[in-house]
Amino acid sequence: MSEIGRYGTVLVVSGPSGVGKTTVCRQLLAAMPDLHLSVSCATRAMRRGEQDGVDYRFLSRSEFERRVAAGDFLEHAEVHGNLYGTLREEVDGRVAGGQDVILAIDIQGARQVRERLRGSLVGRCAVFAFLAPPSLGELERRLRGRGTDSEAVVAQRLANARTELAAWPEYDYLVVNGDVAHAVATLKSILEAAHAATRCVKADESADPLGLFAG
Repeated sequence: MSEIGRYGTVLVVSGPSGVGKTTVCRQLLAAMPDLHLSVSCATRAMRRGEQDGVDYRFLSRSEFERRVAAGDFLEHAEVHGNLYGTLREEVDGRVAGGQDVILAIDIQGARQVRERLRGSLVGRCAVFAFLAPPSLGELERRLRGRGTDSEAVVAQRLANARTELAAWPEYDYLVVNGDVAHAVATLKSILEAAHAATRCVKADESADPLGLFAG
């Protein structure tokens, strides 16, 4: 049996601030090193320990807005007074070439991605997973434990989380991040299942990609 040619999968992971999107996705990347973790752009200040181009691509607000006007973003949004977005160049070419891509983005961004990819090749190979905390109390503990935000910002993030948690039915999968290792294993299973999806098989040149009916 010949190897099946396939497009990559776009795994969109989103959830409220503090739920652990970055941690879970980076551990998933370690478990599946062929994945590409899309690096979002941000206009906020770099935090202690962060690296430009690794954690985010840090842009000035004017540069971000220039790239929005040029149509460079697959999604973008203003969150807590800062601009965040995913460049199309992070996704399109990789998926067409067969590489899987993870987007760790907020709910607003996921909605834009779903709409802008509708009917496209990349959209055909996209799956959406909602990462939820085991409870609001645990989410509050994690937000305060980061030690990076003021009391006012933490309160705002918690208020936003109550609204964002109601968005889970919009997603293909609901993953509760009570244990990071379990959440990573669940996302790995989702990606492995997507690899077998017929919608992502490269069958442009033949209706028989395995050659089962040749001769």
